[in-house]
Amino acid sequence: MPPVALFSPRGRPGRPDEIELKVDEFEALKLADYQGYDQSEGAQAMGISRASFGRILRNARKVLATAIVEGCCLRIRIGDVQVGVRQKNLPKKDRKPAEVGDVEKVLRENILKYTRKDQ
Repeated sequence: MPPVALFSPRGRPGRPDEIELKVDEFEALKLADYQGYDQSEGAQAMGISRASFGRILRNARKVLATAIVEGCCLRIRIGDVQVGVRQKNLPKKDRKPAEVGDVEKVLRENILKYTRKDQ
């Protein structure tokens, strides 16, 4: 979850308009632009299709650009959400880009390993 839920521009008198960034849009931005995942890896990390990840990311970038250009407050909407991805299950970014099949294999092995520990 984001540590801060509201960003406000300085230097603008009064209370600026507010624009909302959904938590899934925040997550897509974080994975793609902050952590450097490509769309396929980001989609796997979020458990959605690559096309859905691309749409969410495109909308998130539009919301962020609107907030910057128009000087709006940016509120990250944190509601009742379920976070289901463990940091350990994400593909590592310090190695060469892997084939999609390799990433899926590693994720499956990790999921099986954690499932067996719980039993």
